[in-house]
Amino acid sequence: MTALAGLAAQLRAEGGLVAACVAVPGDASEPAPADREAEYALLVEAIREGYLQHYGEGRVVRSQDADLALLAGDRLYALGLARLAELGDLEAVGVLADLISQCAQAHAERAPQRAAAAWEAATAALGAAAARARAQ
Repeated sequence: MTALAGLAAQLRAEGGLVAACVAVPGDASEPAPADREAEYALLVEAIREGYLQHYGEGRVVRSQDADLALLAGDRLYALGLARLAELGDLEAVGVLADLISQCAQAHAERAPQRAAAAWEAATAALGAAAARARAQ
């Protein structure tokens, strides 16, 4: 199961308004991989999806309701950061929290290219976190 399909399955399993807007096919009965590297992939996808709900078009959650998209984005940010905090990787929590802040500032200043660059830098930093997870 890909990280996006795992995210879709988790959102469907939670139910509610967001679950009704999940657009990515996925089998909610198929368990997501249990290793730390797969967990990093899922939580990064949750945060990326949250970002897309705020500033673009989501890949997993699709809604014509702009308010619901913003709420879904907030939920996805929280989901990703909470899962990361459960892993105990405070350095990666800081990287992603800074990323969210940098993206918000970049978009407020109408500089989406800076947001894209922030995603690239954060993804590289998280690659190191995933490598540490593999080593554990």
